[in-house]
Amino acid sequence: MLKDFKEFAMRGNAVDMAVGIIIGAAFGTIVRSIVSDIIMPPIGLLLGNVDFSNLFVVLRGGAMPGPYASLVDAQSAGAVTLNYGVFINTIISFIIVAFAVFLVVRYMNKLKRKEEAPAEPTTKECPYCATIIPIKATRCPHCTSELKAA
Repeated sequence: MLKDFKEFAMRGNAVDMAVGIIIGAAFGTIVRSIVSDIIMPPIGLLLGNVDFSNLFVVLRGGAMPGPYASLVDAQSAGAVTLNYGVFINTIISFIIVAFAVFLVVRYMNKLKRKEEAPAEPTTKECPYCATIIPIKATRCPHCTSELKAA
């Protein structure tokens, strides 16, 4: 059983998938940081010093009664909260990741289209007998008609 697992793990697809998952997780961490540390602070500043990660609604108070200054305070008090600010950050992170994946897939499709460029035709149809003949032929081998040079 160990031998079978080793063969499975060493297949190219399994290793490629593992590398993709690791890079994807690292990319997610970078995007999360970009959203929470770079994008959201200026947006919060423009909206009047709003910290999106601290936007929440208390559904049920905790052991210590509110109001709570931050989400961390509410959670440490045991309050049940609806964290819509964190949700906004997550949506923005998703949009950035989705856009990055879109750009990668778009680029890969462009590369694939260049590789699959249609080949030049090697045959043509005789205008007299409708037989398929080589493109460089100057006389049809079937009906012996003279053809115009292509």
